[in-house]
Amino acid sequence: MNDSTPVWFITGCSTGLGRALAATLLERGHRAAVTARDPRTVAGLAADHGDRALALTLDVTDPAQVAEAVERAEAQFGRIDVLVNNAGYGYLAAVEEGEDAEVRALFDTNVFGLVETTRAVLPGMRARRAGHIVNISSLGGLAAFGATGYYHATKFAVEGLSESLAAEVAPLGIGVTLVEPAAFRTDWSGPSMRQSATVIDDYAATAGARRAATLATYGHQPGDPLRAAAAVIDAVESPEPPLRLLLGKAAYDIATARLDTLRAGFDTWRDVTVGADYPAA
Repeated sequence: MNDSTPVWFITGCSTGLGRALAATLLERGHRAAVTARDPRTVAGLAADHGDRALALTLDVTDPAQVAEAVERAEAQFGRIDVLVNNAGYGYLAAVEEGEDAEVRALFDTNVFGLVETTRAVLPGMRARRAGHIVNISSLGGLAAFGATGYYHATKFAVEGLSESLAAEVAPLGIGVTLVEPAAFRTDWSGPSMRQSATVIDDYAATAGARRAATLATYGHQPGDPLRAAAAVIDAVESPEPPLRLLLGKAAYDIATARLDTLRAGFDTWRDVTVGADYPAA
């Protein structure tokens, strides 16, 4: 094993983008700690690549497991060059339909689990003055729709946190990239999706309709996880990795339309906006 080959640490590798990313990295000769709540789901993936792969049990909502997984990866590989915070899932509910325990569990995984893993990996990166953190956000971190308000809230949180983190760690030689996929052919809108048991009839035409439409996309999403994985790797390995990486044509189209809508709204209310300051002396 060449000690100069990059070491990646990826959360949520049992299915979807995390698994595609781990498989692609290992095929390219990189080293990777591949993690999942149930290590049996990644054992075969790791076994195919000898000592370049390490399968680890990791529930990102368990701080002790996070610390142990990072320690084991650093013990085997000597360092972690790239952290990919991929673990997460969706939740369907109108805002009024949201169930407190489910919403808190969503934030525990999508936001606080990401924070815990990032804080565990950063000391080693700071010591080496090198590293890169990839936070898997979503197109839903830039634009919001009915029925996924709580999911959007977690991803908007990841976006803001990542922007601040990028400003803090850039002088230390550490980069940050937000990955913002549209709909990819993963389990997100299928087996991994959770939804509120509470259904309010008044939202049938809005959140209710979008619940059904979201679930109907499962198995038909246009995005290819393997192509997405290759795009993430290529972006991280580029001379100037982006802060934001949109993935999928729908992501580009919707995000740029969102920019246009924001600017139009800001311009419409410009006089009111600037008039809120104290008068110029």
